[in-house]
Amino acid sequence: MMPHRPILALAFVFALSPTAAPAQTDSWPSGPVQVVVPFGAGGGTTDPLARIVAEELGKQFGVGFVVANKPGANGNLGAVFVKRSAPNGQTLLFTGAGTLATNPAMYKDPGFDTKADFEPVVVIASVANILVVNPSIPATTVKEFVAYLNKYPDKLSFGSTGNGSSMHTAGELFRQKTSTSMVHVPYNSAGAATTDLISGNIQAMFQLVPGISGFIANKKVTALAVMSPQRSATVPDVPTMAEAGFPNLVSYTWLCLMAPKGTPKPVIDRLNQGVNKLLAQPAFRARLAAMGVEPMGGTPAEFSAFLDSEISKWGDVVKSANIAVQ
Repeated sequence: MMPHRPILALAFVFALSPTAAPAQTDSWPSGPVQVVVPFGAGGGTTDPLARIVAEELGKQFGVGFVVANKPGANGNLGAVFVKRSAPNGQTLLFTGAGTLATNPAMYKDPGFDTKADFEPVVVIASVANILVVNPSIPATTVKEFVAYLNKYPDKLSFGSTGNGSSMHTAGELFRQKTSTSMVHVPYNSAGAATTDLISGNIQAMFQLVPGISGFIANKKVTALAVMSPQRSATVPDVPTMAEAGFPNLVSYTWLCLMAPKGTPKPVIDRLNQGVNKLLAQPAFRARLAAMGVEPMGGTPAEFSAFLDSEISKWGDVVKSANIAVQ
């Protein structure tokens, strides 16, 4: 697993001076760069973060980085669009774990192969899943919740934003690693699931921190643990799963930039350095923190290795839970 780093290895970011950039990058970008988000505009984290990153990269490179929303098939349609685009750095994919690590295992044919059809540019940020329960559940720790589940197998339900979503796969990971049983209830939106959690129609969620932090603060739900490697700055009093005694329960959705396969390495490196430069700026990191997002960053090679581990991890979870969309 690629570690979260509070401050990037800046030696990589600034090792190449502008005059040292290879000649192939002289003509790039040749015009506005299209940043494809394979989901609808508006809510969530992916689209707003893509727009912030695009805005800042546009300032750096002196051309427009324009976000284009191409939703459909849980992110697959937008990914296929970028896969088929010219590998010249003018079209990029801004997406995350669901599209690139979960969909290939969940769909018989998503229309793309994550490693064969794309060049990893950089993993930008992550949003942690967090285990929250209705206050009626007599548990204030993960161990107490596991004991309660063992006492009442298949009597409790957890909600998610749909089959294969990060909230669903985090719940499946939890069930597999703790050998417990709960009923999965898919919803069309996180808001609807959260409303049912608060009312007691479902008893648990593996929500994303930004979407539930306000309800934790006003005690509408009980937070048991975040599933990220470190505590979340948004809910700093909530322990990690490792601190709660479950070090294998790590789940967060990550967001990244990818380019079509065959995009020249100098272009990939220049983009990577541009994003890492952003992530090193205190003002930009503050914007991420306000969204409940943790910065990541690193080299393309590190991101490629991280992708391998995530594809393997979530592929195993999807197959073990028999999650499939035809």
